Amino acid sequence: MFKRRRFPVDIILVCVRWYCKYGISYRDLAEMMQERGVDVDPTTIMHWVHRYAPELEKRVRWYQGYRATSWRVDETYVKVGGHWKYLFRAVDKHGRLIDFMLMDRRNPRAAHRFLGKALTTMRHWPPSSITTDQLGSYPKAISRLQREGKLSSNTKHRTCKYLNNIIEADHGALKRVIRPTRGFQTMKTAAATMKGFEVMRMIRRGHCLTCKPHVKDEVRFVNKLFDIFVIAA
Repeated sequence: MFKRRRFPVDIILVCVRWYCKYGISYRDLAEMMQERGVDVDPTTIMHWVHRYAPELEKRVRWYQGYRATSWRVDETYVKVGGHWKYLFRAVDKHGRLIDFMLMDRRNPRAAHRFLGKALTTMRHWPPSSITTDQLGSYPKAISRLQREGKLSSNTKHRTCKYLNNIIEADHGALKRVIRPTRGFQTMKTAAATMKGFEVMRMIRRGHCLTCKPHVKDEVRFVNKLFDIFVIAA
């Protein structure tokens, strides 16, 4: 995976982790690395994020662990190629991430795809209730999933606004990390970067098995995922 890379693996992982965690520009991150004696181009860091953020998300999924069966589902806006796209997100009642998906539209088909993906992710802990906003796509998507046998007919669908405050507040925290990007160029790079943003927020908050909400634990956890053993300072 890291073959033919000019920089050491731990430097690459630090750049990916810091960019996805702190909400800074590639140029600012390159300057921070230069202060530490590492001369790396902002474009190189961007390529690292696009390449390794999805792999980080994939490996962290094994440590996602249990989520409460009361889900909160909502969508927010992300600018891609100068146009607004839709980031579907789901958290449990405690605010722990369940799943997310970047989509062109927010129609019943998009809602069905996202909820189907979330159900696959949480196949061992299916929801007892799903709380959404008033978007008409969700009832249709939920009914279709129930007809297909992918969602229990006993699952309740609620549209109580105050119950979704937890995910709406989480949107705001996520957008503070997204804002320095000033939008993405393509759906592919946007989706790859969003995976890094979401998973680093999950790690930082201690919402992964074996990882506590502490900087040193975070560093050890990410390095362990890639079989890199570096002692955190």
